[in-house]
Order: sequence, then C-alpha cells, then structure tokens
Amino acid sequence: MSRFVDIKLRVNGEDVSATVPSRLNLVDFLRNDLCLTGSHVGCEHGVCGACTVIVDGDSVRGCLMLAAQANRADITTIEGLADNGQSDALQAAFTNRNALQCGFCTPGMLASALGYIDGGGTADRDAIRKHISGNYCRCTGYQSIVDAICDVIEEART
Repeated sequence: MSRFVDIKLRVNGEDVSATVPSRLNLVDFLRNDLCLTGSHVGCEHGVCGACTVIVDGDSVRGCLMLAAQANRADITTIEGLADNGQSDALQAAFTNRNALQCGFCTPGMLASALGYIDGGGTADRDAIRKHISGNYCRCTGYQSIVDAICDVIEEART
C-alpha cells in the first residue's frame, strides 16, 4: 500500500490538489497544510466535536476522516462558513447570548448548529440539545448556546 495519496477536493469554494500521507486526518490536513486553523483538534477520538467540518453537506468529525477519504469532496470549514455569510446570524446570536466563553468549541458548535438549522430544525430546546450533544463545551453549560440557536430559528420565522 502506498504511503502517499493524491487528492483533489474543493475547500471553501477553492479547488485544492495535494499529495498527502495515506493516514493523515482531514482536520490535520486542513490545519497544517491549508492553514485553516478554525477547526480545532480536541480529543482526536470523535467525541468532542471541536473538529467538526461540513463534507458534501454533512457534519463530519475531521479527526475521524482521513484526508484521502475526502478526495473529490466539497469541504466547508468555519472559515468558509464565515466567508460566505452563512454563519453571520448564528455568530451574532452567540455573541449576544454570551455563548462563546473560551471559544475552543465554537467552530464545531457553529457547524453543528448550522447543520441543525439548515436541516429544518425547530426551536425545540430538547431537539437542539440532542443535536449538539456530540459537541463538548466546558464553559457555557449549553444554555446560552441553545438560546442562541433558538434566536436564529425564531428570527428566521419572522
């Protein structure tokens, strides 16, 4: 088996080609090779959610996916969500509700929350908590995060 793999993917709207080690995690490729450091490396076991990115429209743990598996995929990181304005309302709500605290979980939390909102999620606090349950936040106690997500959903209804 080859130790290196050629990959072509689209990251935040830009075509990227690279030769990567076959066992390189997607989040490490994004952070180290592309200097997209918004997605954080936390537990490296897929349980904390800090490395969450969007792959072909689905939330994915970047520490559990190999860069080679992302070949031909469309990847959106927190930088891409910010650049295209997709996360503006949610970022503002996080700020207004003080849902940021230390900020380590915020990129993954925003990506997960956007997946919930874009998937037609409602302002049901239990459903929101269930959806973001795979994202650990050690600072906020989640209430402010749930409030921020509800604010965005309710604002979109008006």
